[in-house]
Parts: sequence; C-alpha cells; structure tokens
Amino acid sequence: MRLHATRLAALTVAAAAFLAAANASAFTPADIAGAQAKRSDVVLAAQPKKPPQKYWRTKVRFRTDEAPGTVIVDTNNKYLYYIDGPNRATRYGIGVGREGFGWSGVVKVGRKAEWPAWTPPAEMRQREAAKGRILPITQEGGVDNPLGARALYLYKGGRDTIFRIHGTNQPWTIGQNMSSGCIRMMNEDVEHLYDRAPVGTKVIVIGPGNKQGDVSYDDRGVDIFRQIFGG
Repeated sequence: MRLHATRLAALTVAAAAFLAAANASAFTPADIAGAQAKRSDVVLAAQPKKPPQKYWRTKVRFRTDEAPGTVIVDTNNKYLYYIDGPNRATRYGIGVGREGFGWSGVVKVGRKAEWPAWTPPAEMRQREAAKGRILPITQEGGVDNPLGARALYLYKGGRDTIFRIHGTNQPWTIGQNMSSGCIRMMNEDVEHLYDRAPVGTKVIVIGPGNKQGDVSYDDRGVDIFRQIFGG
C-alpha cells in the first residue's frame, strides 16, 4: 500500500512538471504560426505581448450546480469559465469593466459574429470626444478592431444588452479593469469559446450589484491530467 502511494506521488510530481513545461510554452509565436495557423484565422491578429500566465487558458477542477455548457464570468477574479461537465471546466483569463462600468446578471448569447464590426455607443463617442479622441461611427472588422476576432452578443429578455464577450487587439489588458462593461478575451481564447458556445448559451456574470443571484461554484485548481491528456 505504501509502495503504491509512493508511485502515485511520483507520477503526480512528474505530471505537474510536465504541465509546467507545457504551460511555459503555451501560445508561443511558434504555436501560433504553426499548428494553429492550419485551423484558426486568429493568427492574423497575433500580438507579441501576453498577460501573466495565470490568465492563460487552462482546464480546471470545478464544482457547480450549473449545467454543462453554461458560462460563468467571475469579474472579481478576472476569469471566465465554460462548464465542460461534472467537476470540469475550461478557465479563461478576461478583462472587465473599469470602475463604474462593472455589472452583473444572467443573460444569454443572442447572436455571434466573426471579425465583428465595432459600433461604439453614442455615449461612448461623446465621452471620448470630451477627451479629444474621435471614435468612428462604425469600424469594420479586422486586426485593428477593438472587438478582435470574435464576438458573442449578450441578450436579456430578447433584447441586446449592449455588452459583449469579445476578443481584443490589446491582449496585455487581460486581467485588468479596462473596458466599458464588455468582457474581453485573448483572440485565440474567444475563438475557442466561440466554437463551443452556441446562440442561446446561458451566461452568468458575477459582479457589482449581485444581480446574478445565488451562484454556487468552486474553482479547485488546474486539472493536471486533463490538461496534459485532454478530455
């Protein structure tokens, strides 16, 4: 019994070391220019700067009463979770609303777009104009567009909330309070989520005001074996 425990401990340490090495090279330019280029168009928007490693996409052990396929956005800790199944989730780092622009609630993905156009609200254009920055009425999608490679438009009661989950051309802002209320992700991450979350997906945003109600969830850390072997 003691020998079995020793072997299991050794295997766990080895797996953790392997995972650390894998994470250290995750999303490197070589990956983006290589394997991902064959199946992803976000290579066009690749940026050299990345957020801290704790905000890189990873698989975690996750307890919640919410159904698989649900998205939980923890704006306090700057993480978005896609629930894969019982005790399993994919965790993504996010950027969220700056002070005064945070929000909470339960919404749904009302529509989706690839390389979306950006139409800043009139209030935003006025606010930025007061600072001497003139925003376009509409900016077509592309590598310079603030919405990045993908956008999931959040609706409540069949109406657009004006908030989105979207990519960004400034990936170094992930982990910060920078937006006007939208949830921003690295382009390769929002593309990954976009392919998994269909229109109608339930999105729970935990933030100021607690309008999301009671939500039970517990991030129990990296799922080492699933991170290495998949599943």
